[in-house]
Amino acid sequence: MTKNLTHLGMRVFILIWFGQLVSLIGSCLTGFVLDIWVYQRTGSITQFTLVTVSSVLPMIFISPLAGVLVDRWNHRWTMIISDSGTALATIAIALLIVTNHLEIWHIYLANAISSTFGSLQWPAYNAATILLVPKQYLSRANGMMQLAGSASQLISPILGGVLLEIIQIEGIILLDFATFFVSLITLLFVRFPEIHIVKNNDKKQVGKNLLLQDFTSGWTYITNRQGLLALLIFMVTNNFFFSIFSVLLTPFVLSLTSTHVLGIIVSIGGIGSLVSGLLISTWGSSQKLMYSLFGFQLLAGLSILFMGLYTQIPLITLSIFLFSFGLPIIYGCNQVIWQRKVPPDLQGRAFALRSMFFSVFRLLAYLISGLLVEKIFQPLMISNNLIAASIGKIIGTGSQAGMSLVFVVLGFCTILMTIAAYQYRPLRLLEDELPDLLPTI
Repeated sequence: MTKNLTHLGMRVFILIWFGQLVSLIGSCLTGFVLDIWVYQRTGSITQFTLVTVSSVLPMIFISPLAGVLVDRWNHRWTMIISDSGTALATIAIALLIVTNHLEIWHIYLANAISSTFGSLQWPAYNAATILLVPKQYLSRANGMMQLAGSASQLISPILGGVLLEIIQIEGIILLDFATFFVSLITLLFVRFPEIHIVKNNDKKQVGKNLLLQDFTSGWTYITNRQGLLALLIFMVTNNFFFSIFSVLLTPFVLSLTSTHVLGIIVSIGGIGSLVSGLLISTWGSSQKLMYSLFGFQLLAGLSILFMGLYTQIPLITLSIFLFSFGLPIIYGCNQVIWQRKVPPDLQGRAFALRSMFFSVFRLLAYLISGLLVEKIFQPLMISNNLIAASIGKIIGTGSQAGMSLVFVVLGFCTILMTIAAYQYRPLRLLEDELPDLLPTI
């Protein structure tokens, strides 16, 4: 009986995953062509950056409320509502394009609406996974989710460039709207198991119907567990470093070579993530998730460091491949740990809190990356000073060397942060010292 339920749960998860994959590819296609439309229409990097900002800001402000609602509502219907809201924003953009009334602010508004509904979608999707997938398959399930993200990021620019010539921007957006129905159908024709929540002695039940108290109960649960709090700080900090690296990667490579070579390098990075996601989905991850997380964080730091020190294109390409290969493992291991260690009735709030902190620091990375290069690191490598005279012998001098120096600093910070985190016992032994809290179905 248990074996049959296990197989049924996995089949349901795979069906939902397929629907979300199709929908995600459609959303990435729309994001790709709208980014092009904004930049071609305005020629402004600021306007282009605001497209991303309009997606990140709602996550910051809505996530705390979204987490509470996800824990209160049925996860399946939460995902259906989220997909529906995003689809309505998408069809509104398509209608504005067809009627030739699309303005830049419409895209900002549509992104904000989609992001608001997305703040419900991902906590519900992640929380539902633990209901459907047995503990021993969680790594594979999260590998599949990382694979979906990698595949959509790799496929969308290639497919978008082809479709843009054939069906134009309005056709692509209508195609995205059509992919919503694939996701909707998979969600309508499955059922999620109901959970019987086991009350925790340390979880206060007083005032549980109040949104604020519901939100703080999630935060209290995390802060009362040193290992989980340390994991949150560790991942948010390193994600901040990775975000700065991602923002500067394109201008850094373009300062060394052509757009054609940049496209090849980015594609190879996408292949690295795709291969990693496939491996996890097929064989799962290591039994010691924290050690895998530490090891691939070190690899990521070393890859960024080598890109700053050695600017030959083959070495940059290898570094991007290794960096991208490690990301699905890092985020997959992190996700499994949270799914195992957080009670099912608190997972929506826990995942939403993580999303909020990630969004805050990702936005901060977007805002300061250019300033770091232009106001601090480039002047250091152009002027005649001790830093330019010493490290300049390795990475060179000039404007491009400023970005190289940023990568060197980011790489060192990532490595040092990982080493320091490993020394912190509650984090290193998190899997052993904090019990698994699996739902009773």
